[in-house]
Amino acid sequence: MMRLPKFEYRVPREVRDAVKMMADAGAAGQFVAGGTDLYPNMKRRQQTPKTVISVGRVAELNQITGDGRSGLRIGAGVSLTDLCEHPLVNRDYPSVAAAARTISTPVLRNMGTVGGNLLLDTRCNYYNQNYEWRKGINFCLKKDGDVCWVAPGSSKCWAVQSADLVPLMVAMGARVRLVSTLGEREVTAEGLYNDDGIAYLHKRRDELLADILLPPVDGWRAVYKKLRRRGAFDFPVLGVAVRLDTEADGTVRAAKLILGGIAPAPVAVREAEAALVGGRLDAERMRAAAEACYVKARPLDNTDFIMNWRKQMTRIYVMRALEALQEN
Repeated sequence: MMRLPKFEYRVPREVRDAVKMMADAGAAGQFVAGGTDLYPNMKRRQQTPKTVISVGRVAELNQITGDGRSGLRIGAGVSLTDLCEHPLVNRDYPSVAAAARTISTPVLRNMGTVGGNLLLDTRCNYYNQNYEWRKGINFCLKKDGDVCWVAPGSSKCWAVQSADLVPLMVAMGARVRLVSTLGEREVTAEGLYNDDGIAYLHKRRDELLADILLPPVDGWRAVYKKLRRRGAFDFPVLGVAVRLDTEADGTVRAAKLILGGIAPAPVAVREAEAALVGGRLDAERMRAAAEACYVKARPLDNTDFIMNWRKQMTRIYVMRALEALQEN
């Protein structure tokens, strides 16, 4: 049985108290909400904070306000289940509710939070193992070792960003608010992520993700498609998120196409976006976008399925995403 290491557990009721506790804890502190990622990592000794600061009872983080006309503010502590079931989310941002429903299982969606999914630790076959297994291979570059077993000649960690909401938030142009004792700042969802399996966030340890800001819905639609082994529970080995801004006659004036599950950060495929802009969403443009994504996708042998097959599936899942938008 894997057991949690000893740690101090603190429960603030306000954001200002939470960030003050983190400042006091320093490098030994860690925020937690649902704990569906942190606690298993602690059991495997991948993360070993001495102080765990639970933000689950901070009321400010558990609210959804606004609507599609003004933009939606989602507290980082909102559970994935509440996100799936919220009437305003389903009415104005149905792609967000649909993406959240693909995450894990109903029980874990009851525990897991929006913020927790956006900050999910990068994953890898050589990293997400118990301590004894990792010790048997002399650990890896991401934790306790000095070699990336995915690409031994590389000085970079290739653990994969595997959160379902991340590609969609990037494609939609969402922003996030980060709070610390030094103040607060907003960054784009795209700017939050870094293409490195270890330093995968442009976020300081002392900063608390407070909420996510979705843009007003004004002539754009979005969709997310996910490849995984089983229809429930599994992390994505490929995620495709698309946002299209269209004119009244159906002409695409702007596009965002983001791939997840294939690299340490979400991958924007500019060539695919360019292929979609300037005309109606027809078969020729969709095939050109799918081919551009196939060329750009370079999955490595660090998740489920054979990497070459995952690359081949990029074409199919991009087409499925675009066909879903074409139907709507």
